[in-house]
Amino acid sequence: MSKEGARADYLRLVDELTEHDRRYYVDSAPTISDFEYDKLLKKLRAIEAAHSDWVVSWSPTQRVGHAPISAFPKVVRAVPMLSLDNTYDLGELKDFHDRVLRGLGLAEDQAEQVRYVVEPKIDGIGVELTYERGELTLGTTRGDGLTGEDITNNVRTMRGVPLRLREPVDLSARGEIFMTRADFAALNEARVAAGEEAFKNPRNTVSGSVKQLDPRLVAERPMQVTLYEVVAGETFAPSHFAVLDRLRALGLPTSAYNSEAHTWAQLQEQVAAWAERRATLPFDADGLVIKVDSFDQRDALGTTSKFPRWAIAYKFPAEQVMTVVTALEINVGRTGAVTPVAILEPIELSGTTVKRASLHNWDQIRRLGVGPGDQVLLEKAGEIIPQVLSVVKSASGKTFDEPTECPSCGHALARAEGRVALTCPNQLACPRQLLASVEFFAGRGQMNIDGLGEKVCQALLDAGLIASVADLFILEREQIVALERFGDTSAQNLIDAIARAKQQASFSRLLAALGVPLIGGVAARAIAQRYRSLGELLQLIDSTEPGEGFITALSEIDGIGQTMAESLERFLRDPAARQVLTDLRERGVDPVEEVVEIDESAPLVGKTFVITGTLSQPRAAIKKAIEAAGGKVSGSVSQKTDYLVAGENTGKAKLTAAEKHKVEVLTEAALSDMLSS
Repeated sequence: MSKEGARADYLRLVDELTEHDRRYYVDSAPTISDFEYDKLLKKLRAIEAAHSDWVVSWSPTQRVGHAPISAFPKVVRAVPMLSLDNTYDLGELKDFHDRVLRGLGLAEDQAEQVRYVVEPKIDGIGVELTYERGELTLGTTRGDGLTGEDITNNVRTMRGVPLRLREPVDLSARGEIFMTRADFAALNEARVAAGEEAFKNPRNTVSGSVKQLDPRLVAERPMQVTLYEVVAGETFAPSHFAVLDRLRALGLPTSAYNSEAHTWAQLQEQVAAWAERRATLPFDADGLVIKVDSFDQRDALGTTSKFPRWAIAYKFPAEQVMTVVTALEINVGRTGAVTPVAILEPIELSGTTVKRASLHNWDQIRRLGVGPGDQVLLEKAGEIIPQVLSVVKSASGKTFDEPTECPSCGHALARAEGRVALTCPNQLACPRQLLASVEFFAGRGQMNIDGLGEKVCQALLDAGLIASVADLFILEREQIVALERFGDTSAQNLIDAIARAKQQASFSRLLAALGVPLIGGVAARAIAQRYRSLGELLQLIDSTEPGEGFITALSEIDGIGQTMAESLERFLRDPAARQVLTDLRERGVDPVEEVVEIDESAPLVGKTFVITGTLSQPRAAIKKAIEAAGGKVSGSVSQKTDYLVAGENTGKAKLTAAEKHKVEVLTEAALSDMLSS
């Protein structure tokens, strides 16, 4: 394969993992197992290790995680919550042990000098608790690691979380919110008795519960917290075990199941013992977390840009069962991805009754050879997502046929070159995509239409009042009043909100609101500074041949790559999307972007910066300061970059790229001096 083809494969892998991140962290609806995700991520790391100059800023390896999920107030942490590297393989666990010894300059016969903490990995939701002078002042979700959500009022309802410590100390402790199996069973029994639908599993129940806006409802859910780490723990005690003792002395909840190991033989014994014992735990555990105990040794080992080198998560192998595929269901997601789902003869797997399993895509169906009536091997890897591993016995030798038309709107399906997913391009008018598209279009940061949430969107669709986002702008008050739960005042408020959004819209927000794949707010603003209205952008595409001038023109814009330009071209050339855009313009929705005038006397005009590593303040604040001084901030180091602002724990890839492109590396202090000048 050519170098260009190999790099294209790398970029497709980045896109695939980014989408899985969004589904897991933003939608709380992952579509692949932890095991499959980890395999893809491991492959990505291997490619980037071999080709450091390929690494792009949006790669999952260049950030801690993904964005927060709800409308709770956001909280930016001074110290990010890093992820843990993980493995399902004893050989890789041995590699971790060997790396620890090498990092500390120890031989195997000196392994007793290292003490590991072995902790059952609770299958819950990450949380950080902050106490000031011994009083609980803040509870935040993990979010993307750097930015979490303020769920303090909900945390205060959870059993075992003290509102006041035994001593007036300041600390931030991290842990897991979870639900025991017994409490989960009792909760479901009560729901069924009350005529309500039973919850699916403890983790998903906790995930949804912590985001409830009403703390009284949260208080009805029997959630608990176990703390496993303290920020700047070395200021409390010389080791992790000692910190946990200190937390318990303060009245905070910690795990009663932690143990220790020193040598590789002891680690193996712990893994084998817990594989047998995990069923006896009162909560779901999907593996073990293994950490170096000594803070001095942790400091010597350090961290990568994403993982601490002194810890790893060992995941337990998944349970497997056999069942029969009875039918195939085809789902259409918000982005138009057409996903095949196997309908199964119900079977018990990892504590739940499984009736459906995603087959991910049509390439997967062909690879497995799945057809109606086939007996299949099923696994719930990571204890969450059921997946079909293989066909054990074929009923007819036939596989399910790949559809050619969208089951929702009948539009011809398409597959972008080099991509796996089969999609419905009729994004703005396909009924199954339309609800999510309208809700997204109206959201904050897009068109900002107050009061147009999911329920109102659904009501408008059910009544046949809208068939695309453009129809929002021809709604009349009388039509809305006729809907259930609407009165004169609420109907007029919605009409006023739509009119206000139309008047206040910018082209960049309109472009972002259309939901074009890969074209978010940042990209939309960059495009809108060059092509200031929808009319100008359409004029450009109408004056060029497919695959030629349009992509070249957009790729000249700083921050817009070829893949992004291709995505926008596909959207603008689609007849259904083009009709919606025409309707928007005819209804007066064609705002002109205000061009940002650059002060040529500003100290950083014409300079491009990349920010990386752990810094003393949030990257957003540093980015804002650079832009205020006339500079630009990019996500990846290239020949166009002038400076790399490198904090602590800067990844090797960016430093290597900076050396290759002769980019000057600045400390945060040096940047501060530059800004002050």
